[in-house]
Amino acid sequence: MSVVTSGRYTFPNYTLVFFIFLQLGLHSVEGVWPLPQSITSSPERYPLNPQAFYFTYGSQSAAQEGCSVLDEAFKRYFSLVFPDYSSGYGFLRFSVDKPFTVQVSVGRDDCDSYPDEDSSEQYTLSVSAGQASLKAKTVWGALRGLETFSQLVYQEDFGSYYVNKTEIEDFPRFQFRGILLDTSRHYLPLQAILKTLDAMAFSKFNVFHWHIVDDPSFPYQSRTFPDLSAKGAFHPMTHIYTQSDVRRVISFARMRGIRVLPEFDSPGHTQSWGKGQSDLLTPCYSGSSPSGTFGPVNPILPSTYKFMATLFKEVSSVFPDSYIHLGGDEVNFSCWKSNPDVRAFMMKMGFGADFTKLEAYYMENIVNITVALNRTSIVWQDVFDYHERIPKDTVLHIWKGLPASYAAELSAITKAGHRVLLAAPWYINHISYGQDWRNYYTVQPLNFSGTEEQKKLVIGGEVCMWGEYVDATNLTPRLWPRASAAAERLWSNEKQTSDVDKAFPRLQDFRCKLLRRGIQAEPLFVGHCKHEYQGV
Repeated sequence: MSVVTSGRYTFPNYTLVFFIFLQLGLHSVEGVWPLPQSITSSPERYPLNPQAFYFTYGSQSAAQEGCSVLDEAFKRYFSLVFPDYSSGYGFLRFSVDKPFTVQVSVGRDDCDSYPDEDSSEQYTLSVSAGQASLKAKTVWGALRGLETFSQLVYQEDFGSYYVNKTEIEDFPRFQFRGILLDTSRHYLPLQAILKTLDAMAFSKFNVFHWHIVDDPSFPYQSRTFPDLSAKGAFHPMTHIYTQSDVRRVISFARMRGIRVLPEFDSPGHTQSWGKGQSDLLTPCYSGSSPSGTFGPVNPILPSTYKFMATLFKEVSSVFPDSYIHLGGDEVNFSCWKSNPDVRAFMMKMGFGADFTKLEAYYMENIVNITVALNRTSIVWQDVFDYHERIPKDTVLHIWKGLPASYAAELSAITKAGHRVLLAAPWYINHISYGQDWRNYYTVQPLNFSGTEEQKKLVIGGEVCMWGEYVDATNLTPRLWPRASAAAERLWSNEKQTSDVDKAFPRLQDFRCKLLRRGIQAEPLFVGHCKHEYQGV
């Protein structure tokens, strides 16, 4: 055998090859996505053996064994930290079998509650030899820390798992970080929704905005008004969400620290409602006689408000979150204008021919219904633009316009003292060739003219996936990893994450992690992942 001489050391060739291979096999620590507020790591690394790895509760933790949220999370994250081990794949036996413990301590026992608008997601994570210490005020913060820890672990080419010495202090920049799914234009099977919730947790999103019904279909199966789905769904048996389905979504989301925000949009976007609830929609007229078509909800009948009060009472008992989204966007006034009864009502109320006042009258009544149910309303920006009288605690949701336009809207809404959510720059159902994630990443939510007090009223943002061209076949690749660009903007420090080119390799790496976790995230550009997507 030939040898290679280096100074006074002599190596057989295969040994040198082995050393080179070993060098190639060593990983530097890849970034966590979204980037923590403060992270320091060193090259010092520790081997992890799945047979000697434990999640435990700290002795001072307010939550202990039996905490449903964390007990479940420990099982879930074990499989995410050791994907080969959990799938029964063979792995290299370790020469060092020292145990490694992740000790979790929380300041409050909120194991049986739901995350809400005030829930702290702050955590600290310290990784050292043989242990990691994760401390959080709440179980929701602990969940975010577990996600971060799972992303710190990597596997080198021989199959061994490692984690580097790391110190992290982290918390979200914005309290509300949402994803909207539209289940009316296409029905999304329960599994597609649950898979999205899993992927949301990987990017630290914390609100699932369920745009559950709209013009095309009414898949929500109401206990009080069963005809709404029986007659308004695409199919009354196969294309509905039963009460049990809804409970499953809410429970699955809770276990991942995700709130479920239901939206029942009215008075527009309600064509499907009319199929199962007679006299709810406004009859349209052609001249002096009804045309046989229907427009928005009829705002002049007392029966309308009685129906809405009953429906929202049910909704508030099914969905535990303190927020309800009432819609209020894109109301077409032509049907109202054509109806002689509506015109007579307008005269009686002194509205003249200003139909925005009629919409305002309707929305004010609906908001008052939710106030009586002790719920906070979210409405689309149209409600503010029409100068409607709404309670100060109503949250406005911006969906229209380019940056200059939505910046002006942010300025106006916050000046009026309302809290606001930004969705306009993150309508990611719009697709284009190339790397459009860069546009989502470079959004500056607070780049508008206003005081510091105004800027505090921006409670967060939302990625919207409207369903005209989206169903379960393409939902996941269209959503991920593009939504993750917005996730980092809403979680991380803006100054530390302002460079798109620096973000690119980190997002590429994160996209590969998503693939390994079974999420069909589409590619960002040319390249490969060590573990390519293996199919369903």
